[in-house]
This record gives sequence, C-alpha cells and structure tokens, in this order.
Amino acid sequence: MKREDIIQPENLVYEKPKLLNDMTMHYCPGCSHGVVHKLIAEVIDEMGMQDHSIGISPVGCGVFAYRYIDIDWQEAAHGRAPALATACKRLWPDRLVFTYQGDGDLAAIGTAETIHALNRGENITIIYINNAIYGMTGGQMAPTTLEGMKTATCPYGRDPQIHGYPLNMSEIAAQLQGTAFVTRQSVHSVPAIRKAKKAIRHAFELSMQGKGSNLVEIVATCSSGWKLSPVKANQWMEQHMFDFYHVGDLKDVTAEKQ
Repeated sequence: MKREDIIQPENLVYEKPKLLNDMTMHYCPGCSHGVVHKLIAEVIDEMGMQDHSIGISPVGCGVFAYRYIDIDWQEAAHGRAPALATACKRLWPDRLVFTYQGDGDLAAIGTAETIHALNRGENITIIYINNAIYGMTGGQMAPTTLEGMKTATCPYGRDPQIHGYPLNMSEIAAQLQGTAFVTRQSVHSVPAIRKAKKAIRHAFELSMQGKGSNLVEIVATCSSGWKLSPVKANQWMEQHMFDFYHVGDLKDVTAEKQ
C-alpha cells in the first residue's frame, strides 16, 4: 500500500474532532474527562449545532471545559449549573443546552439544583462525571464514594455508620416525572466509548425535541485521587465501581412508548 492511499479521507480511521480547540488539556494522564469532551464535541458537530449550543461548566476538575470545546459557554457557581442551564434554555429554547458536572459539584453542593431541574422536566441534558471522589481539591470523600473506599478524609474507608451511604443520583433521577432519558455509561474501552457517545446524542436529541430533562452519568476514573496508574484505575473501576453503579439505561421515554 502506498503512503498516499493511507491518508486518503475514505481510509480515515480517527481524527481530532473539529470543535476541540488546539489547547493542551489540564487533566491528569488517564483521566476520563478528555474522552468525554471528545464525544461531546463530535456529537455537537455531527448534529450541526455548533452555533446553537450552550455548555455550562462547573466548579471542579471540569471547570475549564469552556477552553476546549468551541461553542458558547457559561460558568456556573459551585453546584448551580442546572439552574443556569434552566435560565439559558428558557431564554433561548432553540438552543442545545447542557451542563458538564462532576459528582462533587452535582451530588453534593448541587443536589437540590440537580433534582429540581430534572423534576421540572427542563429540556436540558446533564453530563455527570462520577469518579467517586473529589479529584481537584485533594482526593476527599465525595457523596458517591463507595463503602470501604479510602480517601483523604476517610483513610480507613467509608463507613456508613459514620459517613452515610453512597448517593446514587441516576436511580433517583429515573424516578422523577420530568426526566426523559437517564443512563449510566463509561469510557474505559472502545465499545464503552461508542455506547457513551450514542447515549449523549440521544439525550441531546430528546432535549431538542422538548421531551424533558436528561441525565447521562459517566462512571469515571481518577488516577490521581485513587493513587493508581491509568491502567490499574480502569481495572479498579471495573472490579468495584460497576458493582454499585450499574452501567446501562435506567429510563428512556422513547423506548417505553414503543
């Protein structure tokens, strides 16, 4: 095979998404955030929504999301992204509006905003990165930290008698009348990445169709917070996280009507 045959567009296997800016990401090696950014950028581009999308960036590891994806962004105060997304969508109903939040932002300080925005059926999508720890601030216990999991603030492991139980936001969201699509995915393998991209697109489409609110949870890794290599972090996630945070669709109004 000649070199010119390899680089022909019809033989293209992979390329950088058009909406990702030429800026080095600040995430740690092996972090799941970069993969999810790529998927969001691809989906928005494929939907032709670059000029009609508004992302809401959080406080946490994803705080600089606005630097990486070339769309309009708003920066929310800690935990308030769903409230800001509600305002954006109601002011500009023709826009694709989504939040991008970690578990500390969404399931701790933002619990009320998350639940009430989802319950109201706001036509937004919440992208929820769950790595079961506070990654940016030093690896403290999060609402999503598993029982027995060690963190900087529970060095002997999370004890339900002291710290309470892990908060399972997707299961809560699936029970709310306002939600149209609730799913839990991951991005630790190629098949998982493809499923996650499909889920993000489905959520975005439902929000544009006015079907209600959508929650796409991504079970993720935090190599730095977990004190593991990227490879071992993925293995730990498969061995422990998936037993509690089951991957798959929890609610889909389109499937229910078929």
